[in-house]
Amino acid sequence: MTLDTALDLRRAIAALSTGFRRLKGIGDEGMDAGDEIDFDEWDWEVGVGLYGEFRRAEAEGDTAALARLARWYDRQIARGLPRRQVNSTAPMLALALLAERLGPEEGREDWRGLIHDWAAWLHTTMPKTEEGGYQHTVKERENDGQLWDDTLVMAVLFVAQAGRMFGRRDWIEDAHYQYLTHVRFLGDRETGLFFHGWTFEGRHNYARALWARGNAWVTIAIPELFRICPPEGAIAHYLREVYLTQVRALRALQNPEGLFHTLLDDPASPVEASGTAGIAYGVLAGLREGLIGPEYGDIVTRALPALIGRIDEAGFLNDVSDGTPMGETLEFYRQIPNLPTPYGQALGSLFLMEYDRAV
Repeated sequence: MTLDTALDLRRAIAALSTGFRRLKGIGDEGMDAGDEIDFDEWDWEVGVGLYGEFRRAEAEGDTAALARLARWYDRQIARGLPRRQVNSTAPMLALALLAERLGPEEGREDWRGLIHDWAAWLHTTMPKTEEGGYQHTVKERENDGQLWDDTLVMAVLFVAQAGRMFGRRDWIEDAHYQYLTHVRFLGDRETGLFFHGWTFEGRHNYARALWARGNAWVTIAIPELFRICPPEGAIAHYLREVYLTQVRALRALQNPEGLFHTLLDDPASPVEASGTAGIAYGVLAGLREGLIGPEYGDIVTRALPALIGRIDEAGFLNDVSDGTPMGETLEFYRQIPNLPTPYGQALGSLFLMEYDRAV
């Protein structure tokens, strides 16, 4: 697929949506833009996609799409939500933004009650690591004592949004503290990039893997915090510098085709389309928020054709690294197979929708 016109971009976005449904086992016969959102599950990859769809609908004033989002949330809440953990928090962000946009006059006290209760649980009850970090609990395991890059997008942005929504300064400060804590323990001072994870049980960064998708979560998380609940003073200054340093390092590691590798500093490791899409989205977000100058826009323009060229006829984004638990060796990351995944579709869509709005 080549990018010649805005129509090609819209076709690529539609193809990714079709691929997402196919990966989820949802038929697309008769589907069009007016149909209901048909993902009958509540998880982080759907949460990423819902966030992108909310931002698109908000930017375009698409009230029909906002109403579809509202109906999806009502159906999911009615059927019962899963156990609370980091990844199951991801869909709460778009719900909180939607509830805030509708305002109290819409009478959605059921939503507001859920948002308040979930944010309070994260702030007070969810397992914490030493020094008060959000432990990266997931549905499969507790991950005792572990900090992961993913948590900033999956859970901390929601706490910041809920804090703004309810005027809870303690929640906002908690969100800002989580950024400082994650940067402290996951940041690599030598490169300006981020390790996949940290454990307080042994106090180490596992394989010290500079994992592409993990770095993408940080590239996304910092500008989105400035969008949702802007930090001020020293915290704002610190995060701006951290973000700029990371983007500068990433720019030097983008390969000639416009992609990033699974291990950012290892060009012999597989290319990674979901990490590339996430980084490119994060750079667009940083440009939007004024955190970086236009000279970094070439990261985006180089990534765009490389990603669109990896969308196949079935709508699948190829060269996406499979689900990645914490690796003890760098070889572990090199051996992870590439295959289409729902989160690859979601990150690809997030990037392309943001690009479509920005141009």
